[in-house]
Amino acid sequence: MKNSLTVRQETEKDYKTVENLTREAFWNVYRPGCLEHYVLNQFRTRENFIPQLSLVLEKDGRIIGHIMYVWSEIVSGDGTKVQIMTFGPFSIHPECRGRGYGEYLLNCSMEKAKEIGAKAIAITGDINLYGKFGFVVAKTKGIVYKEFPEAEFFLIKEMEEGFLCNLCGSYTDPSGYFVDENEAEEFDKNFPPKEKLKLPTQLAQ
Repeated sequence: MKNSLTVRQETEKDYKTVENLTREAFWNVYRPGCLEHYVLNQFRTRENFIPQLSLVLEKDGRIIGHIMYVWSEIVSGDGTKVQIMTFGPFSIHPECRGRGYGEYLLNCSMEKAKEIGAKAIAITGDINLYGKFGFVVAKTKGIVYKEFPEAEFFLIKEMEEGFLCNLCGSYTDPSGYFVDENEAEEFDKNFPPKEKLKLPTQLAQ
């Protein structure tokens, strides 16, 4: 499989393709329609966006996956801010899921993140999925999701051994993950029409 796959940095000419991929991957998953492609579009101009870690996965020259990383932080009890990283949106084209491509892209991206200085990576996600990549429920390391301190879905992975030792604090998602829904609706008009569906599995009801 690896012989036909390439992981490389996203370029400006990839933007529309990657945004459409992200839209296809998240459409009707967490809410009717999705916001993730607009989140990606807006993050590219933010200071905490990491261009070197906006990575596409190509299979035989076709982009089938994308992941982006941003700088984020843990705020300790005394107010000290400790820099870490967060990733997402993380997309694999729906036609290509279940073949190990996501695992390949994630592992490659985390290796690159470590190379450019990631000491830890925090995400919101399913421990049953991300546990096999070395993530643990963050509160077990003394790091809590500020909005929901008991959250089991807030995960963290230590990239430098011992980095989280004796570090207690809270985490808030970087503000770039929160976008104006009306602006997102206008942005979505640049893409082919798709039906928004309200599904019982969605988080936003």
